[in-house]
Amino acid sequence: MSEYPLRTVEQLSVLLQAFRKESGLTQREVALRLGVTQQTYSTLERNAETVGVGRLLNLLGILGVELVLSKPASMADSPTGETQPDAGDKPTW
Repeated sequence: MSEYPLRTVEQLSVLLQAFRKESGLTQREVALRLGVTQQTYSTLERNAETVGVGRLLNLLGILGVELVLSKPASMADSPTGETQPDAGDKPTW
């Protein structure tokens, strides 16, 4: 499994385009599966910062990509002394 660290919204736009092309899909094909026009999808791909989480997860599913969130090793030990939540715990924001 390949990993693609994502740290900026600009990287998301590039990755979405690369994943689509790697999947052999056109913007039109992805747009049809996502339920939007090709023009809307093109805008979404260029301006990924405007994508809602639900739509992003649907899009990643279409592209065969899984979203995994993790903390970099340098941040694994919280300086505040807080423990990390278990997978079933709800985060306290």
